[in-house]
Amino acid sequence: MIKKIHFLIIIALLSANLHSQESSDENKTAARQLTPDEAVNLAIKNNLGLESSRTNLSTKKRAKDYAWNYLIPNITLAGVLNRNNETGETTVNYPVELPGYPPGSIYGFVPITFDNPEWNIIGNVQISLTLSAALLDHFKRVRHDYEAGLIGYDKAKLQLERDVRKAYHNILLLQENIALMRGSFENVERQVQMAQANYNAGLAPELTLLQARVARENMRPLIDQVENGLKLSMAQFAMFLGMDVHTEFELIPVSDSLEFIPLDVAEMISKAASSKPDIQELRQTILMMQSARRMQFLALTPSLTFGWNSQSVFIRDPWKDSWFGNNDDWKKSGAFSITVAIRLHSLIPYATDYQAVKNLDDQITTATIGLAQMVTGTEIEVYNTVLSLERTRLNAEALAQTVRLAEQSFGLTEQAYRAGLQDYFQVQNAEQSLRQARVQLLEQQFNYLNGLIDLEYSTGVPFGTISGRSK
Repeated sequence: MIKKIHFLIIIALLSANLHSQESSDENKTAARQLTPDEAVNLAIKNNLGLESSRTNLSTKKRAKDYAWNYLIPNITLAGVLNRNNETGETTVNYPVELPGYPPGSIYGFVPITFDNPEWNIIGNVQISLTLSAALLDHFKRVRHDYEAGLIGYDKAKLQLERDVRKAYHNILLLQENIALMRGSFENVERQVQMAQANYNAGLAPELTLLQARVARENMRPLIDQVENGLKLSMAQFAMFLGMDVHTEFELIPVSDSLEFIPLDVAEMISKAASSKPDIQELRQTILMMQSARRMQFLALTPSLTFGWNSQSVFIRDPWKDSWFGNNDDWKKSGAFSITVAIRLHSLIPYATDYQAVKNLDDQITTATIGLAQMVTGTEIEVYNTVLSLERTRLNAEALAQTVRLAEQSFGLTEQAYRAGLQDYFQVQNAEQSLRQARVQLLEQQFNYLNGLIDLEYSTGVPFGTISGRSK
């Protein structure tokens, strides 16, 4: 009976342990698997910086859609309670029936004089609309501003996509480097164990053992540094995607079958000079400045203002008399006006408005020079990128040969080990050399892909147009 109870207790403890293990496994957050395209889509959807650009574009679009609101007249309705500092008299002609005539036929007027009240109520309505030649350029400037917003948003989105794709590749490269360093550390650890065994057997001096231990300890901070760099890169990558910085990702490795593609330098330079987002943005900025200059100049021309106003003053005491008992208790005035005005002082060459036009001319000239410099700099940048890609291609081809030689060396060393002609330490060294050569080749491949991504951004073509041909 006691044995049966012990058996049931053991079964219960094992079940509880298994349940707790399953619960802990469920609580663990699984790493999110991502391809480069999926990462880009997440970044475009969630990135806060891009959301700010999207909001700015929405503001400019609303301004463009409602640019006609400048044609809405200014309408002001005001009510004033007024207390006079000094009171006087007011004479009002009140109509009366004249004797000898039928009732309601002929009226006469009797002047009645009374003291002005201390308080007055005044109602005022004003409507005005000002038209000028500058208003036409206002509509153009708002449209140019919206188009600049579109270009700015597209530029921010392209920059984000470029950064996400390059960060994706850099994380993969860091992971490969960490794997290599961990393999190297395991190899050094085996060397320490071998040196310890030889020292214990009297086959090696203590210096050899100490040197092996120093080499092992020197590798620990290097591995920690690279692993911290990977964590930081992961956090920045999560920030690009608008996710929590502690989110773990499982990135799909890049295919080893990378092909190097021929590039036409002249074609790439021609595309970049006209299609690079930075150049398009500066060109649109110059258009906006030219439109602002025209508006500033046309503001010096005459303006036409249509105005209408009406004012009613209650001439009786607002606290004692009825407001709406007699229309004659309200003194009404108003007028419709058409005003043509020109600011003559603005036409003086030294006036502030005139100088504002000159300042805009200087800004346009400076921006045009900056555009020419940007085009030249972009041409040099593209030329340098193509040269770097060619240099990377040559390095990768040389490293591919190194990998093949390392594979042959590892194969021969492994065969010699099986035949008893080499020790296991030599096999590990050969394997480490092969792994290092492969990582160096992978680094060149990533550099090549990142260079193609930079080239796609500079030439303004969709991502994958050039880099997709190499995969």
